[in-house]
Amino acid sequence: MGSGNDMLEVYIYEGNSLLEQLEAIVLDAEQVNTFSEENVNEIFRIMHTLKGSSAMMEFNSLATVAHRIEDLFFIIRDNSMDVVSEENRPALFDLLFQAIDFFRTEIGKIEADEPLSNDFGTLLPNVNSLIAKISGEEAPADAPAAAPAAAAGQPAQEAAQASSEGMADFPYELRVFFDEGCGMENLRAFMLVTSIRDFCAESDFLFEPADVENNAATAEQICDTGFLLRFAHAEDREKAIPVVRSSGSIRTYQPHDYHPEPAPEAAETAEAHAAPSPSVKHTAAQHAGGGSSTQASRPKESLISVNLSKLDQLSAIVGEIVITESMVTGSPDLAGLNLDSFSKSARQLRKLTDELQDISMSLRMIPVSSTFQKMNRIVRDMCKKLNKSAKLTLVGEDTEMDKTIVDGIGDTIMHMIRNSMDHGIEETQEERIKAGKDPEGEIILSAQDTGSEVIIQIQDDGQGVDDEKVLQKAIKSGIASPDQDYSHREILNFLMMPGFSTNTDVTEFSGRGVGMDVVKKSVEDLGGTVSISSEQGKGMSTTLRIPLTMAIMDGMKVSVGNSIFTIPIHNIRQSFKVSQANILRDSVEGEMIHIMDNYYPIIRAKELYNIEGGEDCIDNGILLWLESGDCSYCLFVDELLGQQQIVVKPLPAYVNNFDIKNYGITGCSILGDGNISIILDVRNLYMAACDR
Repeated sequence: MGSGNDMLEVYIYEGNSLLEQLEAIVLDAEQVNTFSEENVNEIFRIMHTLKGSSAMMEFNSLATVAHRIEDLFFIIRDNSMDVVSEENRPALFDLLFQAIDFFRTEIGKIEADEPLSNDFGTLLPNVNSLIAKISGEEAPADAPAAAPAAAAGQPAQEAAQASSEGMADFPYELRVFFDEGCGMENLRAFMLVTSIRDFCAESDFLFEPADVENNAATAEQICDTGFLLRFAHAEDREKAIPVVRSSGSIRTYQPHDYHPEPAPEAAETAEAHAAPSPSVKHTAAQHAGGGSSTQASRPKESLISVNLSKLDQLSAIVGEIVITESMVTGSPDLAGLNLDSFSKSARQLRKLTDELQDISMSLRMIPVSSTFQKMNRIVRDMCKKLNKSAKLTLVGEDTEMDKTIVDGIGDTIMHMIRNSMDHGIEETQEERIKAGKDPEGEIILSAQDTGSEVIIQIQDDGQGVDDEKVLQKAIKSGIASPDQDYSHREILNFLMMPGFSTNTDVTEFSGRGVGMDVVKKSVEDLGGTVSISSEQGKGMSTTLRIPLTMAIMDGMKVSVGNSIFTIPIHNIRQSFKVSQANILRDSVEGEMIHIMDNYYPIIRAKELYNIEGGEDCIDNGILLWLESGDCSYCLFVDELLGQQQIVVKPLPAYVNNFDIKNYGITGCSILGDGNISIILDVRNLYMAACDR
């Protein structure tokens, strides 16, 4: 059962990877309205792989679709893209996108352990129709012989029927036996034949049984007598042996040369099953020992697939090691002792735990490109269905983030892209031209790594947010009061209220009750924040600030009264002592300090969090100059307790119910002495202070 699940996981992983690869190829090809020869070969290979693996897993509906598309590209591969006329090419691209959606839906059902559908809808008829159109175009009077073979994509089965009479013409045999009980032997045999066709012309080899593709009954015959391949040339058989050896579920293979003086048929069969002759032994031994130059030169695989749950366990263990290391080195029992040797060992232990943490985190880091690339398809489909003209520009797609976070933001980004296409980009090109814009709209999806967090922005150059329209909708929904004046920022915040939507009609893309509040919640669940900016007539920008990882970070411990807070090191620009004489008072901003030709506001942590005790006099405390993006200010605390690597622990759900994140608190950590330290979010802390 375990190995079956492993096979299923591999099938799902490889299937999704192939579909992503295929979608990228088709999106690029659609821009230039053709497939390159390399593209055609790659799509043929992808469909061949999907067909074979689906047949092996007995997902027959998926194997059927892949097989027919493989037939289509078999024709294109043999005749070049010229066989598909200009007017048929949009249908070819749409067909492939339809197939990708079909495969994705079915693989999703496999993941959810749901039954697969045998309803192909318009997909198979569309494939068959396109094959028929291509076949009709490929059947000129001067080339009657080539077209039918190419159109059908069928093996030379008629020749195989007469194989017994043509043994002298195909003297180089290779009999293949599959593992007992592996199942689907006829389809496995057909997969072998298809692989051999890649390097051997159909007229140069035969196979028995002949009708392995369409006749499941041949599976029993293959189990009994093996699958027999006959080649006209010895070098083709030599090339076939590595292909056979690398195929799955092969028990054994036996080469044999046919001689003009045949023995009785029974004797020949017995000989095929018996040990090979000395010359045959030499051939088999040569290949088994890696005699093939292609096998010998093949590089070793340097990548392995690891279940994400194992990486989660590794991260958790590393986190516990970091906490335990802090407990050991910061133990109260060591206070006042002069332990040079212990301190040296502790420094070495700290160095090693730092390296271990870096490596465990890097294992989970993947580029956001996989998620970003999927958005091309969203924009392409919506342009067609909404009859709009827009392009997607990707910036910083090599930026790396934790795998869990990359997976978690996919739906969020997709929702924002749809939002920009549906609400942002103007309905017609004429509207854009009147507004002095490029007729083609642009959506920019960008990612930037600041060292501590990744900033993802979705910007469009559309019509922006209509403040009055949003306000009226908010009043109608009971979110806003008609008697109150609201700022531009407050009106934009209405967009992230639960159930708020400016759509009047339910469309395929929006108006289903999934609003910006869902986006906000999903980003906050990842420890991030969402902010919106917009200028009417110019466009809208949504900024997601998401931590690189949610596990371990370097922090500075500070005390305020009897409370201990931790501030991420990357947010601290400088710390210094000042006297009251250096502090300026502003009637609007409050306390300010002049640093490097600029004035920065001072926030007192004691007052913000109503902490008893602690320093009130600036002269006795210390100022931390903090920065987060475009936000810069000074935080007044009692004293610095030192830098420490901390493991970020999420706050309990019941605490989050009090909207504590909006007060600049992002999580907590266990200190070396067992106490708990609150981790501050530098940006939200500033916002909380400004709102007071």
